[in-house]
Amino acid sequence: MEYRIMRRAFVAALAAAGLGASLPGTAQSQQAPSPSPWMPTKPVRIIVPFTAGALTDIIARIYADKLALPLGQSVVVENRPGAGGVSASQMLLSQPADGHTMLFVSSAHAANPALKLKLPYDTEKDFSGLALLASSPSLVVVRDDHPAKTLAEFVAAAKKKPREMTYGSAGVGAATHLTGAYFAAEEGVELLHIPYKGVQEAVNEVVAGRLDTAFPPIALAQSFIKSGRLRALAVTSPQRSPSMPDVPTVAEQGVPGFDSSIWYALVMSSKTPKPIMESLAAQFVKVTETPEVADKLKSQGLIASRLTLGDFDRMISADIKKTARLVQASGIQPE
Repeated sequence: MEYRIMRRAFVAALAAAGLGASLPGTAQSQQAPSPSPWMPTKPVRIIVPFTAGALTDIIARIYADKLALPLGQSVVVENRPGAGGVSASQMLLSQPADGHTMLFVSSAHAANPALKLKLPYDTEKDFSGLALLASSPSLVVVRDDHPAKTLAEFVAAAKKKPREMTYGSAGVGAATHLTGAYFAAEEGVELLHIPYKGVQEAVNEVVAGRLDTAFPPIALAQSFIKSGRLRALAVTSPQRSPSMPDVPTVAEQGVPGFDSSIWYALVMSSKTPKPIMESLAAQFVKVTETPEVADKLKSQGLIASRLTLGDFDRMISADIKKTARLVQASGIQPE
């Protein structure tokens, strides 16, 4: 009875919050800000809150390679994992707000206010959105020899064994955790959550047969699927992914309206002068629109975006409120 009540509350919160609906139209081209004459005077640093090899890191390096020439300086990616992104966020805020340091974030940036009891900063006041670059649906994956060959078979097995079937994520409250909680609530199943430092570790555990499933972004599972070590049961976007057109959506398989995506973006200290941010935002939009970068993003299963500055700030604010409702309804306890 307690689980059914929790599930109803969770689903109600999803309906109110509109999971996955905080990115309306972001794949469409938006008016790019007018560039200013500002140029960096020393190497530019992009701090990444996750380990090398994480999708956030991969995307950051795609842009770093292409920004050195237009910025006239080298662009260095610096990995600073730990505390669900809090360590990297503190590092950014400790640097001069002069445009030479920025933070590459994922949806976890908007989730932390609901997941951390005492954040050492105010996410909305201390950071300013620079550019939303891309979003990615997740996959529901199992090992290729898993007894469940379809999503329906997986759900049926999970209902027979409450909290015996496991899924891994990038940590408590990470987008890959919330997607799993959302999936479990909508399907009416109880899965045992196992947190890791990164979702790629959870994917490796599924490949090794020590976990039943995970909900990684497409890019981190694609190679395992192509090599026959993982099977994709579903994609979490409303429509099938162009990079994996044969994989049906969760919505197609009995959960109408299911929609969960992870977004990837850059933020800076809110103390950064506006002309600097306008100039940098314009450069990121230009890079996004180059055929080479567009192809690289597509190869990673990503949907490009051109949302910048104030529009992106408003999206972050809405996402913070949405995630707070989801965390409360899911029963996740803030740390």
